[in-house]
Amino acid sequence: MPIEYKYEIKWPEGDQAGTKYPVIFALHGLGSNEQDMLGLLEELNKDYIVIAIRGNLAQGSGYAYFHIKSIGNPIREQFDQSVQELERFMESVTAKLAIDPARRYLLGFSQGAVLAMSLALTMGEARIRGIIALNGYIPAFVKDEYELQSVTHMPVFISHGEYDPVFPKQLGDDNAEFFRQVSNHVTYQTYPSAHGVSLDNKADVTRWIREDSATKNH
Repeated sequence: MPIEYKYEIKWPEGDQAGTKYPVIFALHGLGSNEQDMLGLLEELNKDYIVIAIRGNLAQGSGYAYFHIKSIGNPIREQFDQSVQELERFMESVTAKLAIDPARRYLLGFSQGAVLAMSLALTMGEARIRGIIALNGYIPAFVKDEYELQSVTHMPVFISHGEYDPVFPKQLGDDNAEFFRQVSNHVTYQTYPSAHGVSLDNKADVTRWIREDSATKNH
């Protein structure tokens, strides 16, 4: 059965009829919700459509896109469905709204970063402009069993907290090493933080995506 995701949209200031806008699809962490991601992207609302997607599964007082057996080990059936359904959701929303399909970004934190990296690899550079993955990991089965598309020219921003007690920094190092093997445009930053997004990290994300959009436009 298809998943009907709940989501919230923030529109650019001075929205003009007939204009196609870049979009940022935002995916939250385990037990959180879409509002958490809107706060992270508030400085980008002026120029981008921001679509924050709520996970469809209950998790404590919040939500999840999939549950896990252990750290780094998602329940495969739920994960596979989330990848497929999020891809379907993004295509459906793009067709309905004033979105430029050549400027679709995907940003995720924690569980959302796991999905952002996985979707980048399965959708490829032909369908995703760039990704921002904050404090996540790439499941082994994605690398080994999924049908991966080219991301050679896809800009990738990966960051990780140096003192993350949930996903150790080594996972961030591994993410960067993997993407550097398949993409020519990888930025990797670490911060003296735990499992969260510091102000410096937020500022770097904002600057990175603006610079990449400027490059795309010219």
